[in-house]
Amino acid sequence: MKNFIQVFILLFSFIGFSQEKYLGDGPYEQLIIRGVTLINGDGSPPKGPVDIVVEKNIITGVKSVGYPGVDIKNSSRPKLKKGGFELDANGMFLLPGFIDMHGHIGGSGQGADYDYVFRLWMAHGITTVREPGGRGVEWAVNLKKLSAENKIVAPRIFAYTSFGQKSKGFNPLNDLPITTTEMARNWVRANAKKGADGIKFFGAEPEIMRAALDENKKLGLGSAMHHAQLSVARWNVLNSARAGLTSMEHWYGLPEALFDNRTVQNYPPNYNYQNEQHRFEEAGKLWKQAAEPYSEHWNNVMNELISLDFTIVPTFNIYEANRDLHRARRAEWHEDYTLPSLWRFYEPSRISHGSYWHYWGTEQEVQWRENYGLWMKFINEFKNRGGRVSTGSDSGFIYQLYGFAYIRELELLREAGFHPLEVIRAATLNGAEALKMDDKIGSVQVGKYADFVITEENPLENLKSLYGTGAIKLNEKNEVIRSGGVKFTIKDGIIYDAKRLLMEVKQMVDDKKVEENWELKQPGIK
Repeated sequence: MKNFIQVFILLFSFIGFSQEKYLGDGPYEQLIIRGVTLINGDGSPPKGPVDIVVEKNIITGVKSVGYPGVDIKNSSRPKLKKGGFELDANGMFLLPGFIDMHGHIGGSGQGADYDYVFRLWMAHGITTVREPGGRGVEWAVNLKKLSAENKIVAPRIFAYTSFGQKSKGFNPLNDLPITTTEMARNWVRANAKKGADGIKFFGAEPEIMRAALDENKKLGLGSAMHHAQLSVARWNVLNSARAGLTSMEHWYGLPEALFDNRTVQNYPPNYNYQNEQHRFEEAGKLWKQAAEPYSEHWNNVMNELISLDFTIVPTFNIYEANRDLHRARRAEWHEDYTLPSLWRFYEPSRISHGSYWHYWGTEQEVQWRENYGLWMKFINEFKNRGGRVSTGSDSGFIYQLYGFAYIRELELLREAGFHPLEVIRAATLNGAEALKMDDKIGSVQVGKYADFVITEENPLENLKSLYGTGAIKLNEKNEVIRSGGVKFTIKDGIIYDAKRLLMEVKQMVDDKKVEENWELKQPGIK
């Protein structure tokens, strides 16, 4: 009876909005999560019922307590200590907390504050985020500290800085551009001293890239790279991986490494990099310029990347509007969860990054669908041969909304050929390995942090059940219902009601709509 009362009090506190500032519940001296089916992040099949024991923020027990369809004997279950808390999750599914390897924490152009972004992430089970450069290293490191202390509702943050970036409090080269190898090394050392976890590169002169990556590697920090077209002709993915880069973002630089009858992309004479429709239209033709799948050159590049313990973060979702613009901009969550300022940022513009819909049509979408087929084939085979693929969303651009876009990334990995268990491993353990944190996060194991996703539906059966808006389902009474959505997100042993977080986001959006007298309209409609 006591345990029932504890659970009731917890759920009531979730529903009631009496708290001035919601920061979750816990951590507890002891937390026992009862009766879940465990979907671990290591590729093993589900098992349950299982009781998970947590002390403060550390997993201290993972115990099988029975068999499906058979009453559980209480005598076989872990005992609740005095002052401990029991969460009844019988019949639910528990996974390791998700890791977003490419998560921008909003942006001034989007008008998206961190509080809005973090709630959307946490509502979708994302408990760790690698922030690939944004508003400056001090800003990201400060949020990282607040998250580590659980003073804000936020995932665990790994703060990366864009190479060469400076800010008010971080200007190690006194406004001088990086033009020498020593300047590159000085900037890297200063970035590490500032508390950054790594660097995101876009491109530079080859000798500067080598020096920066070498210095970063000596310091034991991580690295990521978006191989921008302005530099990729001289420095593709193979150059980066050989020099010590630990992961690549998107796919730029990979087709270029696979060229076997050219050295540069087949740019048309009127191409202008500053014209983003030009840039992304032509990018949709890139994979067809690369070596044929399973050809000698294609195989050699893949095998070398795998031998270098390289990680690929494909971010399939962020470019999906390129192959189906209508689907992306009509996603149902925009109505309730997209801020007016963010919607305006998405709309066609010659200035806003990623808003390149000058005249995007059928021809562009067909090219991009073919592009995806070749791209996905490489990524799936890379995984099959032992390469590490992790999940990143790059949300906040191109009609992709924080949190929701991450779940779409899982669906696209499934489309690429990943088994659902491989999808979950990409979302959990693979990301942890890439961050060199697999001894702490990424799977449910004694001694690791208590980062979990708890759902009422089996995500292996339907990944759509992880969306905050749930999955459409017809019940036995022939009634259309919504089922799913993450039930609880647990980070550092603290329990967050995922649906409450979404309600708070909706309230933020509703308040802005009232303040601006605004309603969502599709582009070009007055």
